[in-house]
Amino acid sequence: MNKREALIVAAALCSIAVLRSPSAAGQQIAAPAAAVATVNDNGCVQAAPLLSLSDYDRRFKKIAAFLTHKIELKIAQKPYAGKGPPLCRLDTREKFALFVRNVDEPLTFLAAGFNAGLAQAGNDDAAFGQGARGYGQRFGAALTDDVAGNFFGTFLYPSVFCEDPRYYRLLNGSAKRRLGHALTHVFVARADSGEHLVNYSEWFTAASSAALQNLYHPGNRRGFGPAATSAGVTVATDMGWDVLREFWPEITRTFKLPFLHKVGANKPARRSHGAGDEISPVPAPSH
Repeated sequence: MNKREALIVAAALCSIAVLRSPSAAGQQIAAPAAAVATVNDNGCVQAAPLLSLSDYDRRFKKIAAFLTHKIELKIAQKPYAGKGPPLCRLDTREKFALFVRNVDEPLTFLAAGFNAGLAQAGNDDAAFGQGARGYGQRFGAALTDDVAGNFFGTFLYPSVFCEDPRYYRLLNGSAKRRLGHALTHVFVARADSGEHLVNYSEWFTAASSAALQNLYHPGNRRGFGPAATSAGVTVATDMGWDVLREFWPEITRTFKLPFLHKVGANKPARRSHGAGDEISPVPAPSH
């Protein structure tokens, strides 16, 4: 089992656990009580982040939140249920900034180190050899894989096709509906205009990454068949990530991981009128 297959299996097991949990169905995932979203001059919502290190008062929780922050970076979620102003779109500069932030995360380097270790153990890219030098080259290749995939999928192709590179987590609905929403994201994306369109970025990114990896992975098999297989694995891996993103609040609650989330009623948030006004998160019941 390679690293991507392991991720897919892990995401599937997580989704099964969530589907079997009665707390996953019909619940609302809202922003922390301390978080406040605002309506800017264009009439769109600038949502507050769900995760902030300042909300944690213990060192272990800060470390855990710091390491898992990457999962939330590419998620868009309204701070209220029902109808309301749309979330603000990302312009080209903001898409590039999101790409940089997504790469500049501890989990990116930890994952590259882990993947390099797996490749070293399996002697993938045998031309790199073994020892510290071989591991260093495998680490560089694994890190380049991640950076290139993020560049294509978060900045370049979303800018070309005017797509929103973020995953839109559902606010309510059954676990099965949310699972279907996560699994279909690789096929259907959201345009900058808010409409739905074919997720061109996903498939162009998979193809471009497969072609680029042949330049610095000497052990890769060449040809259309291996490239198509690599692209398919990339899409399946992204599908697994989307499932993880959709159910991440439930997973963290189930395993008691340090993550801020509230379960609230399916009601619109209170808001005042005018640009720059604050939008309150959905009120959550006490636990």
